[in-house]
Amino acid sequence: MTQEMTCGSNPRIISIATENPGRRYAQREIPDLFGVTDKKLVKLFSGHHISSRYLTIPSPDVSGMVPPESGLDLANKHRELAISAGSAAAERAIQAAGLKTCDVDYIACITSTGFLCPGLSAHLTKALGLRPDVHRLDIVGMGCNAGLNGMQPLVNYLNHQRQGHALLVCAEICSASYVFDATMRTAVVNSLFGDGVAAAIMGFNTNPDRLVGPEILGFVSHILTDQIDSMRFDYDDGKYSFFLERDIPYVIGENAHLPVRALLKKFDLHQRDISHWIVHSGGKKVIDAIKFGLGISSHALRHTDGVLQDLGNLSSGSFLFSHERLLAEKIARAGDYAIMMTMGPGMTIECCLARF
Repeated sequence: MTQEMTCGSNPRIISIATENPGRRYAQREIPDLFGVTDKKLVKLFSGHHISSRYLTIPSPDVSGMVPPESGLDLANKHRELAISAGSAAAERAIQAAGLKTCDVDYIACITSTGFLCPGLSAHLTKALGLRPDVHRLDIVGMGCNAGLNGMQPLVNYLNHQRQGHALLVCAEICSASYVFDATMRTAVVNSLFGDGVAAAIMGFNTNPDRLVGPEILGFVSHILTDQIDSMRFDYDDGKYSFFLERDIPYVIGENAHLPVRALLKKFDLHQRDISHWIVHSGGKKVIDAIKFGLGISSHALRHTDGVLQDLGNLSSGSFLFSHERLLAEKIARAGDYAIMMTMGPGMTIECCLARF
């Protein structure tokens, strides 16, 4: 059974704002800062697919190396930057939508790089001065796919209320969750992720002059539970470190078509009907596997490749960084369909259909 799509009747993305805390480091700088001398490990930082990343790390000591950070140091870093960068991105998204903080009815916060209690949504409610009756949701530990998982309840809420505005904040301080132990396992992760926060305002078509994003039509999830340990956090030496299996790109590439086909079937569409692809910048091999698995071009994923090149993997907010670049091109036409795709632990592939 296909779902009805009435133009303009669905919540849409009204604005997107992004923030990168810390300093921008050239990828080639990182090995020296952490005293990496093993040629195999250094090679991970010399690929052309990532040229730079924003990281928040201590200044080098007299030896020219970054001093070690304790688990407490990392937890404090996550708390401080998730709140400060999250507030900055949210404020600009609210302003870009032509709204005031009192207009936000629902806030959903996503993070997998630290744990806060009270949750980030409470901290941002205080920092932004949101209404005391604002609805809140925190999604913690779900991983790189979680941005779309956080968007779905906001869409459901707006569809139920038929009015109002919702704020999505993906705050990933990846330099607050790392272990540098000179092993290949941690070096792969440490060569990939960067610090980034993305915020989006969602609502209805009440001010066409300010609307820049598409309306959200529907979602499809696909979890591969036989791969549940392929992406995970382990606890090493008093710190959480992320682990990635080597075959992740191939598993994602082989299965990416399943949620895409299910989503298209749900709305009686074909892949040829999709004009724009907004995909999580999970890494070069992951992106290449999706291109191959779905039969889409490098041009179709230029925003995803560009975010990875300039900023690295930004976890749950990566797809909003890519979406922001698509909107900046101003090439989307009314009626164009777009698919957003995020991938993460579980192993999970999330898809969303949108229409400009």
